[in-house]
Amino acid sequence: MRCPKCGKDDTRVVDSRMQDATNAIKRRRECRSCGYRFTTFERCEDPIEVIKRNGTTQPFDRNKLLVGLMRATSKRDIDLSALNGLIDDIEHELRGRTLTAVESDEIGEMVLKRLQKLDKVAYIRFASVYRDFQDVDEFIDELNRLR
Repeated sequence: MRCPKCGKDDTRVVDSRMQDATNAIKRRRECRSCGYRFTTFERCEDPIEVIKRNGTTQPFDRNKLLVGLMRATSKRDIDLSALNGLIDDIEHELRGRTLTAVESDEIGEMVLKRLQKLDKVAYIRFASVYRDFQDVDEFIDELNRLR
């Protein structure tokens, strides 16, 4: 592993811990050249294919999902670790299935279900984009369902 500070590839693992919920390994590393310590994560690369609305497929990308969640939770008091936990939970559920492909709509619904518990304003923001609200009435209908 290359040191993010000095660029040398002489690092050692100081500590490894299994992340129970995500089946990932968190490693603390130290650069032998400059002494800088940093954290890496190892995750299973068993690909999950996402079937988009137009029929195309692409690999599941947790970073893409994180960006959408960060937009929905902008200026809300929600910690980044809570968003990563939400994504971990979704990824864990998807990896627990026997199928390796999932509809993007299903992922959207999984996000909405979890956002509703986490923050109702973020839920509405995400829903307005995900469900493509066209007018105020659709927005009001969603608010009424939320109540």
